[in-house]
Amino acid sequence: MIENRLKISLPGLELKNPIIPASGCFGFGQEYAKYYDLDILGSIMIKATTQHPRFGNPTPRVAETPAGMLNAIGLQNPGVDAVLAEKLPWLAQHYPDLPIIANVAGFSNEEYAYVSGKISQSPNVKAIELNISCPNVDHGNAGLLIGQVPELAYEAVKAAVAASQVPVYVKLTPSVADITQVAKASEDAGASGLTMINTLVGMRFDLKTKRPIIANGTGGMSGPAVFPVALKLIRQVAQFTKLPIIGMGGVDSAEAALEMFIAGASAIGVGTANFTDPYACPNIIEKLPQVMDKYGIESLESLRKEIRENLL
Repeated sequence: MIENRLKISLPGLELKNPIIPASGCFGFGQEYAKYYDLDILGSIMIKATTQHPRFGNPTPRVAETPAGMLNAIGLQNPGVDAVLAEKLPWLAQHYPDLPIIANVAGFSNEEYAYVSGKISQSPNVKAIELNISCPNVDHGNAGLLIGQVPELAYEAVKAAVAASQVPVYVKLTPSVADITQVAKASEDAGASGLTMINTLVGMRFDLKTKRPIIANGTGGMSGPAVFPVALKLIRQVAQFTKLPIIGMGGVDSAEAALEMFIAGASAIGVGTANFTDPYACPNIIEKLPQVMDKYGIESLESLRKEIRENLL
């Protein structure tokens, strides 16, 4: 059956297919439910959630780039209490069988632990995606990302894992000297998997004002332009660890999804493509079996096993 060919089993997650809308590109699901039945998806990664509500960065917060976009949303969200009271119950009511991956953000290890522990109590949350690409405030340097320093990453992941009731997947930033060391620190701290890559950092300027288009100055770059970078880093990490990787970064087609599997991913996050085409995820899911037939791929589990065995 087609359904069996697309199934993927990961820690905490039994996916009917590997396609997962990426956090920050799908809201809390309600925004896209008017376009299609969300049950077609493997899972969804909900918008980043912090302990307290955040209004985000000043506008403008988004700018177009060739083959992609920049964003500096600033972790805008209603806070974990509102997510538990409003957002997750709506998903549980309308899509009780859809596994949810909750993206947890924070500015201290205590916040990571608090939010992870609290949000993991929701029955439809099956995994945590720990966003360690947040500024490090604990150590007095707001410009430093926790995910750039293995020692800091270890402590953040350890705190979240200890508090969470579900497996923790760590979201890795590409803005680091050696991404394998952060992956190792995450694994040593008890992570069950990895998600990668987070956005690259970029800028655009207004020719009239000679100032950055993004009010924040810089923004996270995503879209097809980052796809080759994502492939390279996923392959690099897949050669280094047995942890499953949810790969993301510029995927906008079934062909791109399979290429990311070949790089070493075990499932696929689709981000910016949702903005250009709200039907991006169901279109990829629909076309996957045809592309698999074209290249003689029997099932995604068999492809994943073949690739990972040859890498390690």
